[in-house]
Amino acid sequence: MKESEVSYLAGLFDGEGSIYYTKSTEKKKKHKGKGYRTTQSWRINMEITMTDPMVINWVHQLVKCGTVTKKPRKGRRKDGTKYLMQYRWRCVFRDAYFVCCLIYPYSITKLEKVKQILDHYQTVEDNGKVVDLENYRLTKSFNTNLHGV
Repeated sequence: MKESEVSYLAGLFDGEGSIYYTKSTEKKKKHKGKGYRTTQSWRINMEITMTDPMVINWVHQLVKCGTVTKKPRKGRRKDGTKYLMQYRWRCVFRDAYFVCCLIYPYSITKLEKVKQILDHYQTVEDNGKVVDLENYRLTKSFNTNLHGV
């Protein structure tokens, strides 16, 4: 990956991207018995949404992680024209950590959120609870090749 590509990616995130990092209470259905259980869960994701599919696909090819989806807009503008189709690239959890490692030196407006994600995974890795990123990526690519998924 070229330095210019990574700095451009950081600029896209600063201008068009969003980073979501929070811990919240979630209701989950119990497998046995009635009712729900509540749990504290982390939600970590990064996304870029825009109407140019070429840029979104370039991001996906560059970082080799995440998903690309269409985000249709319903309704019409005040002048009666249709909204343009939006495209979204999104990654979560360890893939978001990987992207944050890339864009950290170049981020400006999203720097605080990038630091939160980096600090979160650094703390977890220090406690020995998460596989390091390289081993995670190797395992993921091995399983994909093995199962043909």
